[in-house]
Amino acid sequence: MSGYDAIVIGSGAGGGIAACVLAESGFSVLLVERGEQLSYHDVGRDHLRNQRLSAYGHNAGPGLGNPRTARNAQGELVALSPWQGGYHANAACVGSGTVVYGAQAWRFLPQDFKMASIYGVPPGSSLADWPIEYNDLEPYYTRAEWELGVCGDDRANAHSAYRSKAYPMPPMRSTLQHGVLKAGADRLGWNTSPVPLLINSQEYGGRPACAACQHCVGFACPVDAKNGTANTVIPRAIQTGRCELRSSTMAKRLVCDDDGQVIGVELASELYGEISTRVVYARKVILSCGAIESARLLLNSTSSQHPSGIGNRYDMVGRNLQGHYYPGAMGLMPHDVYDGIGPGVVISTSRFNHGNKGIIGGGMIANEFIMTPITYWHRALPPEVPRWGQANKDWMRDNYRRTIHITGPVQEIPSPSARVTVNREVRDKYGIPVAHLSGATHEETVRTSAFMWERCVEWLQASNAQHIWGEAPRGAWLSGGQHQAGTCRMGDNPESSVTDRWGRVHHQSNLYILDSSIHVTNGGFNPVLTIMALAYRGAEKVASELNGH
Repeated sequence: MSGYDAIVIGSGAGGGIAACVLAESGFSVLLVERGEQLSYHDVGRDHLRNQRLSAYGHNAGPGLGNPRTARNAQGELVALSPWQGGYHANAACVGSGTVVYGAQAWRFLPQDFKMASIYGVPPGSSLADWPIEYNDLEPYYTRAEWELGVCGDDRANAHSAYRSKAYPMPPMRSTLQHGVLKAGADRLGWNTSPVPLLINSQEYGGRPACAACQHCVGFACPVDAKNGTANTVIPRAIQTGRCELRSSTMAKRLVCDDDGQVIGVELASELYGEISTRVVYARKVILSCGAIESARLLLNSTSSQHPSGIGNRYDMVGRNLQGHYYPGAMGLMPHDVYDGIGPGVVISTSRFNHGNKGIIGGGMIANEFIMTPITYWHRALPPEVPRWGQANKDWMRDNYRRTIHITGPVQEIPSPSARVTVNREVRDKYGIPVAHLSGATHEETVRTSAFMWERCVEWLQASNAQHIWGEAPRGAWLSGGQHQAGTCRMGDNPESSVTDRWGRVHHQSNLYILDSSIHVTNGGFNPVLTIMALAYRGAEKVASELNGH
């Protein structure tokens, strides 16, 4: 049976790296992406249609014909479009979310891999330790930082872990907000550090430095200084002549041999309104579709050998969906703190990621990326300010430039009821049953978020904010979003996990998952650098097996 050495499904942070490692190791690779290959001009700068504020749609996919289902507050089943609340969308294009992300490039801390051992397991939660430790990933964190390009200065971070190599680029230049918030943190005795970013602070990898524009998170980079897989590792993979990129192509189901082992993928594509399918075979198959779509593909790959889906012998596929709660507060300063220097996020503290009395975990907090005015209007107005009319216009005109937003992701406590299943009554444009989302995060996540919100307020108060608004998250809801993770967690016990410590699906010799699905917990940081590190580590393992080792 002819075919490829490997098929990689999904071209984001995990899939792009996996394809590059395998192609550069001498293997033939088919890289499959359901979205299109988008240029900067294709993504555009529509303030109402972007991955950050999708009031009327997205600018990097997915588009129409890709619904999901959930139940609303009244218990009614509803179909959701990708730009609606509750869909938990990632971008769908070559490079996926790395085309439009804010590019915060944090490493998880050693404690993040041992949450259950440190804090115990709260009743009703599925909190667990990872089967690997920080030191297992440290070389791959370094590799990601240098091969894609990260700017930062970890010497200033008193709470970071051991690193074998410094960042390849210095941090972004300072801003007015940095000075104000640094003074406030110093008054509190808090350690602060620059925010590491997968963005060129100087020329790197043959591409220019950041132009400091105001349209970073949610948009593509106008000068190609943001380092995602679409402009780094995927071109390298294609340049080998051994990687074929097939965009606008959907993986419909995994194909097995008579022993139930995965040997290929059925792919679907649309041309002039007609859907065509074909089966492609490979020695290894790697899923890198994101936590929701990877789980969906496994659950849709049913057969006589796998009646409930591949990897789902113990009903673990799709469980433990988690993302990040983002508590935050806004502060009105006595003077302008907006200088127009993007991307805007420049100062953070990791003081509260762990060691908070009575709290499980914690999180990093930082100032926010520059908001477009309409995003500010949607999300950042004080509750007493009218949403329409002259009073609203006057407030925006007078205070947009005086506002600081402090926010950050918290360490979520996973719940087995927060999950992805499939709804076989609703299908996408390819005829594939869609993902159905249900459940909610654990109540301990809400408590942690309230604690971190108080720290945001405390920082703004110490920085001389005249007026502070916002509120702590109330109640538990399903958390996924662009930081979705955990639906195919790794572990040594097949009864409580979906993959082994390398990302290989239990009881499968040829099937790997190399994306955020395999995260056991999602850290109190943006997870993309951990996705990349796991992809480097797992792809090396796949290459070794393809070599017969």
